[in-house]
Amino acid sequence: MAGRVGFFDAETGGELVLVLRRYGNEFQIIRQFGYWDPKYDEPFVVPADPETFLTDLASIPSVFAWLVPGLGSHLPAVLLHDGLVIADGEPSIPTHLGPPVTREEADRILRDAMRELGTPVIRRWLIWTGAELGTLWVARRHRWWWRILATLTVTAVVALGSLATLDLFDVWNVLPWMGDRPWWVELLSGAAAAVGLPAALSVLWGHYWRVAAITGIAMALLLHVTLAVIVVSGVYWVLERLVSWPEGLSPNVAKNLANVPPGTRDAGEPPGAPDSAPDSTPDSAPAIPVEPGRRAEPTEPSF
Repeated sequence: MAGRVGFFDAETGGELVLVLRRYGNEFQIIRQFGYWDPKYDEPFVVPADPETFLTDLASIPSVFAWLVPGLGSHLPAVLLHDGLVIADGEPSIPTHLGPPVTREEADRILRDAMRELGTPVIRRWLIWTGAELGTLWVARRHRWWWRILATLTVTAVVALGSLATLDLFDVWNVLPWMGDRPWWVELLSGAAAAVGLPAALSVLWGHYWRVAAITGIAMALLLHVTLAVIVVSGVYWVLERLVSWPEGLSPNVAKNLANVPPGTRDAGEPPGAPDSAPDSTPDSAPAIPVEPGRRAEPTEPSF
């Protein structure tokens, strides 16, 4: 009934038991789980068919993994979102049981479900923003407009952030709000602009202004950290490729997992294969208990 909220085990109706089996660089949800959203009279159960549903967990760009890890208290909500959303190019067959929802509504459910799991506020809004950007990018209506607007917003924030950095170090004094002032005044002025300018640009996004504001402010404040991570990651990538090449491996873990030879442990057969053994022991993630209607304590599950 409407008003209930929280995750539950679809088989028993009790605490959530999350069990995953790895197939290459993807995972199969062995045990169905459900989620009650207070706006609906029926629960959502994911996946509709455990034998055919695969997920790549949280698709977080590696340069942002330090801020939003792929695994964490938000994982059940991310898996729920995967089950509610049908990606472009996939058959239009529902991958969940329960009320049909739009992709934008699935993003909202993702955000609220993370709150029930105890995911910290900033992290869950960042994850929601990433999901909403993906929704706008593949939107069938006015897709070109959202793509142009997103590109212009990101370009403007990066360009102004770069100019502010040059101004701070007196390389090129071009921004009026920076000026020729003491460094700490310029630093505070730059930080204020990093918040104010993206907020002003978000007006162009209309109903999606929160997506633009969070994206712009996060990029402006994390620009230098992200660039540093990209540089360090690039150095690691080159070194790892050189060192791992004799073993036939690469820095791309997903690629390595996808190339695991058949018959080795963890490789398994793809879901739905004729000779697959559904009762075989899976390589599973630890269970994350979530009592219906209660928030779980933040946990960081690992595989």
